[in-house]
This record gives sequence, structure tokens and C-alpha cells, in this order.
Amino acid sequence: MMLVEETTIPAAALPVDAFKDHLRLGTGFADDGVQDAVLDSFLRAALAAIEARTGKILLTREFSWALSDWRDRCSQPLPVAPITGLVSVTVLDRAGSATPQPLTDFVLEQDHQRPRLTAAGPLLPAIPTRGSVSVRFVAGFATTFAGLPADLAQAVLMLASHYYDNRNALGIPDTSLPFGVAVLVERYKTVRILGGARP
Repeated sequence: MMLVEETTIPAAALPVDAFKDHLRLGTGFADDGVQDAVLDSFLRAALAAIEARTGKILLTREFSWALSDWRDRCSQPLPVAPITGLVSVTVLDRAGSATPQPLTDFVLEQDHQRPRLTAAGPLLPAIPTRGSVSVRFVAGFATTFAGLPADLAQAVLMLASHYYDNRNALGIPDTSLPFGVAVLVERYKTVRILGGARP
């Protein structure tokens, strides 16, 4: 299985000014924008870290997910949440020849923890031996930072601030989230039961 981010977060969607306020950086100077690229990078890093820890996509963008077999021919859990739309489903044979599938053959079961792609008919399309299927979808809580749930937005600013404050740190890296960030994102972590199988 391979998940690929097909579109990136536009710079305009990142809260650089809010991050400056959070850091209490000085304003009104001729070089106010000199650190914008650095702040942008820390915000992107914080977003990526929180998405990786929770399995939730914060800012909306498009993804493609390739897999070699369905977990269940009736219904397939999707790798991230929340999913806002299905773009395409394409079956590829071993030679790479692609066969687009009608979207009417699928139902997207919305769920903030474990969305699923379900067959509208009896079964999901068969995947040829040594072939694969590519599922393309749009995922994310909001298109703008202001549209995020308040706790997730605060967690991003706090984690980006942590990265900024420790940008010159040396030694063995600490891969755990700061306590305050971990508390804010805890309820968004995917709950796994029965080894990921559907109850």
C-alpha cells in the first residue's frame, strides 16, 4: 500500500501571521517578512507531524492510494480521515494498463475515525493477479487554517513553536510530542480494535 499526496498545501492557507503573533515576534519593521519562509517550513512540519500521529488530514488536499488487494471484497477501510470526496478508482493489470471504474459502483462511508469505500453492488471490482487498484480522494477538515477545529489549530501553532524554539538543538532527538500538543490531539487518534478489522 502506498499513499501519495497529489496536491500540496498552498502557502496562502498557512497561518504565518498568526504564528508570528503566537511567537510574539516584533512587527512594523522593514524586514518583517524575512523569516516567512522559515515559519512556513515549521508550520508544514507541525501539520505533517500531527497528521502522522493522528491519521487525520488537517488542511484539504488530494491523495492517491495504491494497494495490491482489497482487505474485504465488500468494503475497504481508507487510510486517513476525514474524506470529503471520491475522485476516481482505477484498476491496473500487471502490465500497468488502467481501467477506470464508474464512481456509481462505490459508496463512500463517511466517518471521522475510519471511513470506508464500500461496493454499491455485491462486491468491489476484482484486482488482477499482480495488478493493483488506485483510489484517488480528497481529504481534510478544512481548506483554510481558520476552518480547523480550535484544538487542532492550537496544537499546530504549539508544535510549530516548539520546533522553532528548538531549531538549533543538538543531541539525540526526542520524537515524542510535547505534552500540551499530545493532550490536544489525543481525541483525534484513530482507535484500532480487532486488529483494524470491522466489528
